[in-house]
Amino acid sequence: MPFRTKLTEALGIEHPIVMGGMHYVGYAALAASVSNAGGIGFITALTQPTPEDLRKEIRKCKTLTDKPFGVNFTLLPALQPPDYKTYCRVIIEEGIKVVETAGRKPDEFIKLFKQHGIYVIHKCVQVKHALHAQKLGVDCISMDGFECGGHPGEADVGNWVLLPAAAKRLGIPFIVSGGCATGSQLVAALALGAEGMNMGTRFMATRDSSIHMNIKETMVNASENDTTLVMRSLRNTERVFKTESAMKVREIESEKPGDIMAIRHLVTGRNYYKSFHETGNPNSVWSCGQSIGLIDDIPTVQNLVNRIIWSAEDIINNRLASYANHPPRSKL
Repeated sequence: MPFRTKLTEALGIEHPIVMGGMHYVGYAALAASVSNAGGIGFITALTQPTPEDLRKEIRKCKTLTDKPFGVNFTLLPALQPPDYKTYCRVIIEEGIKVVETAGRKPDEFIKLFKQHGIYVIHKCVQVKHALHAQKLGVDCISMDGFECGGHPGEADVGNWVLLPAAAKRLGIPFIVSGGCATGSQLVAALALGAEGMNMGTRFMATRDSSIHMNIKETMVNASENDTTLVMRSLRNTERVFKTESAMKVREIESEKPGDIMAIRHLVTGRNYYKSFHETGNPNSVWSCGQSIGLIDDIPTVQNLVNRIIWSAEDIINNRLASYANHPPRSKL
């Protein structure tokens, strides 16, 4: 059965599955693969070195799919902030219809995207942030639980509580993000009020992903215990794979809390990029979620999406239906 939700209806996609933004992962080829598989993929704007490189990547994606795709636009603290306004202008000029926004103080850009008729999905780690984004006029919220790779915020609330809290207070649709990888989780997300499921880490470990095969195999061999949190002392917490470099960052932070320059050589994006696209050596500081514990293989994106949808359908039609149709027990 098709899963028709507010997300699939609004975006004109077949499945309520989203590939959100991922640094050094969200390129045109992977985004197009997710869109072609019936979900929606997002190019990561700031993975591109310049706004004009982003323009080229968007145009490349248009040659790879005729299905809807979007661009992730994330605002994060940086010693040398990117030219956000020009990246934003490129997104608008290239006719992108869907944008995933995230990060700090996005108000100006959300309003600008909405002025140009763009469907905005804003990623939040707390319901209070989602309520603020709702007031700004975003169309959908991506509720990002503590399980997520990347930046889970500082409140440490997992999706088991975050989703029903969002369902109770939000007046606009939301999807679940963080720790997602399976059909059973899609069913659970829908049951808790979400309109779809966003996966990042799971899409990294696919054949369509451009990252080094050794990184993918490292993820397959990992467990849910193989992530850690860094940059907590800077209030810019990031969930990353547990490597020697990541643990060194934690050690330095315990000695010099809040000192970005003391850990800069370890958390620089250049190390991240080299691991993913040059050496395949996992010993750097790179984002991934606790869903690595649910990854057992490296399928194509198409096979992965099919498997998730088939699994979700089977759970609803068989396992859950058997509970609903079970005759009541006689009273004692």
